[in-house]
Amino acid sequence: MAAVPPGDGEHALPYGGEVLVLWLAAAGAGAGAGRAEAAAELRVRRMALGAGRFAHRSSGAFGVRGRRRDAGIVCCGCATHSPTGVVLPCVLLRRKKRSDAVKYLLLSLHGSNRFELSCQFELDYELKEDVRLFGGPSVLWRHADRLFYISPDTRTVLSAPVQLSSVVWAGEIEGEGTVVLGVRTARLRESEAEDELSTSDRAIWGTEFFGYAIEAQKMLASTCFMPHAYSRVVSSVHVCKSEMLKEQLRTSVVAVTHKNQLIWFQDGRPKGVCELPYEKPCSIKTAVTSGNQLLLIVSFASGNICVVRSENLQVASKWQKVKSVLVDDFVGSGTEQLLLLFKDDSNADLLNTFKITDLGRVNYESGINYEDDVPAAEGLQENGLLTIQALEKRLQAGLTSVRELQQHLGLKKRVLTESCRALIDLVEERSHVLPTAKKEGLVSLWDDVENPPHSLSKETSSTSKVPDHFVEKLWQRVVGESLVVGVKLTESFYLSLSDVSLSLVVDQDFSSISPIIECRNKIIKLNKAFSALSVSSCQIEPPPKKMKLDLHSKNDLKKEVHKKCSNIHLEGAKTVTAVTSLSPLLAFHCVCCVVLLHAKKQKHQNDGLQKSKKITLLCGKILLSLEDISNGKYSVKMLRDSSYCTGSMEDILAVLAASMRFSFQIQSSDFTLTSVNSWLLGEMECTPFKECHDHIFCHKAGNVYGTVFNWTLKSPFEGILTLFCRSLTVLFQCLHSLTRVLPPSCDVKLLKSGSKGVLTEQLALALEKEMLTSRTSLSSKESKAENSLTRQNEPGKNISDAPVASLLDSEDKVQQFRMKLQNEREESVLNMNQTMNGTLYQEMTLKIAEAQLSSDMIVWRLSKS
Repeated sequence: MAAVPPGDGEHALPYGGEVLVLWLAAAGAGAGAGRAEAAAELRVRRMALGAGRFAHRSSGAFGVRGRRRDAGIVCCGCATHSPTGVVLPCVLLRRKKRSDAVKYLLLSLHGSNRFELSCQFELDYELKEDVRLFGGPSVLWRHADRLFYISPDTRTVLSAPVQLSSVVWAGEIEGEGTVVLGVRTARLRESEAEDELSTSDRAIWGTEFFGYAIEAQKMLASTCFMPHAYSRVVSSVHVCKSEMLKEQLRTSVVAVTHKNQLIWFQDGRPKGVCELPYEKPCSIKTAVTSGNQLLLIVSFASGNICVVRSENLQVASKWQKVKSVLVDDFVGSGTEQLLLLFKDDSNADLLNTFKITDLGRVNYESGINYEDDVPAAEGLQENGLLTIQALEKRLQAGLTSVRELQQHLGLKKRVLTESCRALIDLVEERSHVLPTAKKEGLVSLWDDVENPPHSLSKETSSTSKVPDHFVEKLWQRVVGESLVVGVKLTESFYLSLSDVSLSLVVDQDFSSISPIIECRNKIIKLNKAFSALSVSSCQIEPPPKKMKLDLHSKNDLKKEVHKKCSNIHLEGAKTVTAVTSLSPLLAFHCVCCVVLLHAKKQKHQNDGLQKSKKITLLCGKILLSLEDISNGKYSVKMLRDSSYCTGSMEDILAVLAASMRFSFQIQSSDFTLTSVNSWLLGEMECTPFKECHDHIFCHKAGNVYGTVFNWTLKSPFEGILTLFCRSLTVLFQCLHSLTRVLPPSCDVKLLKSGSKGVLTEQLALALEKEMLTSRTSLSSKESKAENSLTRQNEPGKNISDAPVASLLDSEDKVQQFRMKLQNEREESVLNMNQTMNGTLYQEMTLKIAEAQLSSDMIVWRLSKS
């Protein structure tokens, strides 16, 4: 905070709409020689505006040891009081001692006119150059080209490790604390993070600006305030605005120079200049008046004042013979005004001749009664009390909102942290234990299960046994506006999987991006013989199978099903693809993604057809950069070589995965369908893939280029045409061209979910599996009861095997035989009515539900076909 210039007379300080008049007086001494030898006393008088003049409100005093002639006021100002956080008036006193040492007292003035000693220190010299007061309260000054400061926290004088010739500004900057801006001799050998222009400026002008953070004890890049070229001419600076934006300091600075100019700097660059009406400007301060107007107030060494409007940098008004200019809300309007105290040789009263103005509606001068315009003191107090009460309520509401927001953000952070931990455990195949609701401070909607069933916890914690090398190849391609990521799995590993899918997770280094990337999955099977190719977004269709269901030979059935399922895929390798939008990823120039494989691992057991278990495996990482895409590193290359299309297997899979698939059944009762093949090879300019002859690539120029066709004839009069195109527009263009070459009697039908014959066979298999699952689950419980009865009927354990005659010799033996017979009957009844525990029932219900869901999905697809 800039301090009021030193002097031995009265000092005026604005505070809370009042004017504090401070001066040193002799305590209890009259005029004459005794006055100089009397003890010193610091006095304060509070003055408030009323009825066109400043009236006395209250006063206070503080006794200073020593003689009056040895004491003096160095400076005064307003600074933050650290213990309370309230801005209070502060006064720095000087008292000379007999040992030629000078003692300094820093006092804070409270609302009850009570002075508090914040800190005191001794020096062997007097403070004369660049004395500033700032938060704490603390004192900062320059001596012998060194910077010194002291605060209530340090309790001792500290020296900053900088040399300087002047201090042009000191104040608070967000994120840096108290910052000092000064001028020093240029040091070209210092290694500073500044550009070459700043270095050349220092070399030319010989001086440079510097910024030093007091609390952090570090140097700041001063070029964000103004260029070094202005360091020789600037006399005073005021930082109007400062904020940290993307780790860079943004500033708005106004400065006055020895060239009688006022210059506005924005982020270190000059944006405007104003020629001042007087010479030797020495200080600058600001005022925010009505209408949120920012006024720049410049003081000159001659005692003149001028005001410049910030919006146009034009001089708005000027005055001469001004003793002091103060800024505060003196009339209680809610905005700031200027209080000009003029020099008056005929009257020693500091507030005798004054003027209050905001260069707008407010305009008061001394000697004129404004009783009708200015509110009375009682009215001002009442309005002030109501304003304070309203502000307190708003502050409480704001604190409550901030507290709720902090709790909400803390909960979000815990959820995200727990989700990341769960994902890491899932990738590394570790069991993840969720925290209880009580630990998270939440209310559970269900009862927390402290001890889960033994079998379920054991199943969750056990790791899946997977081969070390289950991924043959990981690749990526760019098709249009889509990114296609493919994982080629080994044949042996894929046979034990179902419900396979991929997910892309952004690497932890790219924290600004959403970690999970939305993508769609497809499973593509390419036979090594290249006789067929199928694409599906769910599980691969099972082959036709005719088998009579025999419940007494379920093991033979399981072996046969496993054998037939294995024979389906022995000829091909499996590739799983994930397709996502490319444009959101390109916004970050370079992105690294982790590729995860999700699937259900199937394990054949003796008590059922198979047992599924969800697994998540790490397949690897992909790196996507804008430079590689621009260079065509991941582009699909489809070239025509003689009568074939020479695209690699990954290029073919990428095109099929990124395209939309449509299948049409074409039937003709009168003509054969040879025209379809002629249309594909002729008008559409298609050539078969060299790696897969059944699929042909369209080379025709225009929108249809890149469309893939598959034409399969079931009979000379019926066939299935499958199209892989990038949009519906391309599909309609192809169909329009096709209808012109088909016979008029042809019937074209869209196949929505697949062939009815294949779905029917698939439904039969699903129903067989559903029945076998139910039979297996129930028979396991039945076998336990049978085993129990068998153990009871073993020789030596059944009472019926003993000779009956020997048991009926006496009445006691008859009674004993009757009791044993009754016990045997009860045990038989219990064995036939056994209960089932919850864990076993949960496992059995889950197996049956999965089988029924598979059957229901096939029925739904069959109904849509």
